[in-house]
Amino acid sequence: MDKTPNEHPALLVVDMVKDIFDAEKSLPITRHAELIIAPINDLIVSFRAHGWPVVFATDAYHTTDFIFGGRLHPHSLVGTEGAEVIDALDRQEGDLLLPKPRLSAFFQTELATWLHDRRVTLCAVAGVATNFCVLSTCLDALCHDFKAVLLSDCCAATRRQLHDNVIATYVRNPLQPLFEVVVSRELMQALEA
Repeated sequence: MDKTPNEHPALLVVDMVKDIFDAEKSLPITRHAELIIAPINDLIVSFRAHGWPVVFATDAYHTTDFIFGGRLHPHSLVGTEGAEVIDALDRQEGDLLLPKPRLSAFFQTELATWLHDRRVTLCAVAGVATNFCVLSTCLDALCHDFKAVLLSDCCAATRRQLHDNVIATYVRNPLQPLFEVVVSRELMQALEA
């Protein structure tokens, strides 16, 4: 990643919710998602140390939502414990908790306005799933005139191959440097340069 002086970043942590980590549900993504908790927490600490915003975007569905008209089963329902951020993540009072009605953290939310009000120029995106909500959030960040960084070591999918395919697809893309795929360490080195 190129050195990025004058960037004003925000960390967007997507769908790290209790339903994903519920052992009774035995979801294929859970074991992969558990591996990204520590690196996400490391990033949260770094972002807070610099005074950069941290956002927790969470699925907030209703059982009758259109999105459940396919094979996807209802989960992360509004008002349920399953839609809450997992306790293992370092969420604090000043962070933005952003319930979202669809895949992207920008869809029918006030996120873009909130970020623009804080002069954010770059969205670093972590969480689950790499191939759905994380990618959708990255692409929508671009649509709202933010640079986007998909953090390859801080997101997970139901299968490692799905995650790796997304990374391989976007690691070199014509939108660079507006849209990049990097590991969190590389992002922090560029931001702190």
